[in-house]
Parts: sequence; C-alpha cells; structure tokens
Amino acid sequence: MSQFSLSCRIEKSEDIMSESLYIKNACIVNFDSIQENSVIFIENGIISFIGSEADFKAPENVKIIDAEGKYVLPGGIDPHTHFELEFGNTVAVDDFFHGTCAAVAGGTTSIIDFVIPKKGESLLNAYDSWRTRADSKAVCDYALHCAITWWSPQVRDEMAILCKEKGINSFKMFMAYKGLFMLDDSELYETFEHCRDLGAIAQVHAENGDIIAKNTEKLLQSGVRGPEGHQLSRTEDVEAEATNRACVIAHQTNCPLYVVHVMSISAAEEVARARQRWGKNFIFGETLAAALGTTGNEYYDKCWHHAAAHVMSPPLRPNKETPAVLMKMLGDDDLQATGSDNCTFNKNQKELGKDDFSKIPNGVNGVEDRMSVIWEKGVHAGIIDAKKFVAVTSTNAAKIFNIYPQKGSITVGADADLVIWNHKATRTISVKTHHHACDFNIFEGMVCHGVPEIVIVNGNVAFEDGKLNVTAGSGRFVPSNVFNPMIFPK
Repeated sequence: MSQFSLSCRIEKSEDIMSESLYIKNACIVNFDSIQENSVIFIENGIISFIGSEADFKAPENVKIIDAEGKYVLPGGIDPHTHFELEFGNTVAVDDFFHGTCAAVAGGTTSIIDFVIPKKGESLLNAYDSWRTRADSKAVCDYALHCAITWWSPQVRDEMAILCKEKGINSFKMFMAYKGLFMLDDSELYETFEHCRDLGAIAQVHAENGDIIAKNTEKLLQSGVRGPEGHQLSRTEDVEAEATNRACVIAHQTNCPLYVVHVMSISAAEEVARARQRWGKNFIFGETLAAALGTTGNEYYDKCWHHAAAHVMSPPLRPNKETPAVLMKMLGDDDLQATGSDNCTFNKNQKELGKDDFSKIPNGVNGVEDRMSVIWEKGVHAGIIDAKKFVAVTSTNAAKIFNIYPQKGSITVGADADLVIWNHKATRTISVKTHHHACDFNIFEGMVCHGVPEIVIVNGNVAFEDGKLNVTAGSGRFVPSNVFNPMIFPK
C-alpha cells in the first residue's frame, strides 16, 4: 500500500456537518452546457445558487474557492466497483474505506458497488452484509446493484423486496463463471422478465461461460499455465457472442439491459447494433478505464507478476486499436458509461494462480485514475470534448440508474459533489502515490493531462492540495428507485 496524506477519523460519524462554500470564477461544465464566469454557493451539502457574482456576493466567514482558469465538473460516478470482494479463498484489498478514499482523490464522488451473494445465499442477507461494511467505511456516497447468482422462487421474491424496500433498481447476471455464478439462457430469460416486471434494469457480464470452460481445460492440458492463458481462453468473439445473445434475450423479454465492462471492439459493435435496432433507452453499454488506458499485450510480459496484475474478466484485448476505438464509440454514444471494475489484489494473492491461470484472482485498480485516464485518452487526445467527458464519467450513469439530477449535475438543488479540474496540469500515475491498498497500478508511469485539484463531497472539501480530509462512514447510501421514466416511459 502506498503512503498518502490523510486526515481521517475512523469512527462512524452519524452527523457530518457540511460547510458553506462559495466558488467564484467558475467555468461550469455539464453534459449539455458550459457556463463561464459563474459563482456557485453551497450550503447544507446542496447547491443553492448558480449565477453571476453581481447577483450573489459571498457571505462573511465563508470559505471561498477561486476556480479561475479551471473547470468545475460534476463529481464522477463510478457505476462499477467491487470493494472487499471475496474471490475464491481471498478478499480484494481495497475495502470500502480505501476504495472510496481512492475514488475521491481521483475526482469520483459516488460509486455503485455490487452485492454478490454466494450461490444459495439469501439476497437480503448479502445486501445487509454489504450495507454494514459500506455504511461504516465509505467516505463518499454509494449505491448498490445486486447480482443474481442462482435462481429460485426465493430469489424471485427477494428481488421484489430489494426493489420495493431496499433501494435497488438493477440486477446483474453472469453468463460466465460456470459452476459458480453462471446462469443458463432459460434462467436469464426468467430473470430478465422479472426485472422488467419490477421496473429494474438487467445487467450482464457477457462472456460465453461454456466455451471458456472448454478452452481453459484444453489450454491447461497443453501446458499453457501463465497469465496469457487467461486471454487465450476468453477471446474477443467469446465476449461478442454473449453480448449479442444478452441483447436478443433483452429484446425478447422487453427488458432494458446494461452491458457491463465492454472490453472489445466486437462486443461494443454488438451493443451499438442493438441500440440501433431496439432503442437507445433500452440497451446501454459500459466500458472501463482499463480498456481505455492499456491493452492485453501486458499478459505476455516476461515478468509473471506484471502479467498477472492485469488479469481481469473479460480480459484486456491485445488489439492496440481497441482503446481509441472504444473512446470514439463513447463519443458517438454507441457506449454510454465508464466504470473501473475496481477489484484489487496484491502480489501474494495473484500468486494463488502461479501454476494455473484459471486460479489467478481477477481484478485491477481504476477507481482513482478513471477520470484522469479518460481525460488524457479522450479529451486531451481530441476524441471527445469536456461535455462528453462529463456525460460518460458522471451524468449518464446517474441517468441510467435513476439518481439524476441529485447526482451527475451542477444545478440548483443537486448534491454538492463537485470537482475543480485543472485541465492544464499533469500528473504521473504511480503505485508510490496512489491511494489504493494494492501494490500494483496497471497505469504505472502514464502521464495524464487533467488533474482534480479540489474535490467536494456533499458540500465538504474532501481533497485539496493533494491531501484527503475525510471521515470513515460519512458516505451515505443513495437509494435507486425503480421504473426510471427515461427507461420505462409511462
């Protein structure tokens, strides 16, 4: 774990008092507009005024932030994290404290994690476990998805309770991890139908689990045991086929679908085609910072630990054109959102698969660097503009999961989750300076234009001058309501 500057009280704080803030000379960037020479006044954790300085002078004894020459952006929303997730016989090292600290330091002010019950476990018990851990540790607001890892009348009933009473509006199904989490097509059909009836959005991990199982068996028998076997066992067409199949099942059941972690050009093209055929508010695609910032050639590095550190599912793709193509597809609205799939394991944990690539814990970092990587590879590279950056790092996720405009928007009445973004500054990503608990960073050495200088969470300055000032447990659970009117029009 890196050493970082942190002012933090570990005890749970029931009432975190928000400070009043006055931001002047603000160039406000929303997904659909840029508003220059503005002031923003924040009180009680809410944006209470946006306008000209002539119309609203700073009250006495209020903290003033001068944003001249910088952008003021909605705080990032990472819709895909896995903090302290159990994987086999080990647990991801970024827990809800370290994970949300890393998020805030990178400009992300809300995350959406996944409740993943064990096969046969009550969804409600798993939900309570996730809430207990997150409520005591998170330093920024969070919402939850829930995975459906088995199918039964009990699961059906508990899905309804999660939607009606627990603030859940999305369920993730696995088409991979055969024998562990994978559902067959019939079960997918039934879960999609139930999601539709509940007003929830279905999500899929889209890979053909049967093919992966066969490929893994053949590769191990042939003597391929290193990290490269992970990529070889689950090639691009294996992801694309499952993506198409999931979209077809969504269409057949009339259930809105969000395809998580689209890692390949082929899978992204399937999402784009489905959106053209069946509607842009019906099929959605998410890609990852990892897919936009690096490639699958890392699996062939001569250093086993370097290669294993990049193992994730679906895997990074060796095609060097993939990052730029996926970024362009974000710009063209073929894909809508960006997550991190942050699920970190240290060197000794990755070594559980030293002699068998199928046992390497899957997961990489990304929650801290997502914003800077996307600015560097997207905005600085000239592929997307600042408004599209806001859309794909914040607003679109808020809209899809029905927490907009409370989140993902700089508007009066919205939560005061803001980033003062210095687009002229640079930073070099390094394990030595990141805020994760892990001992590797897949973006090591990348120079990024675009730096979060000040991060405001619920009206409090949580990150400034390279230092975190946060309280464990200050993050709030954000309920996500079903029947999102954008997706389920009346």
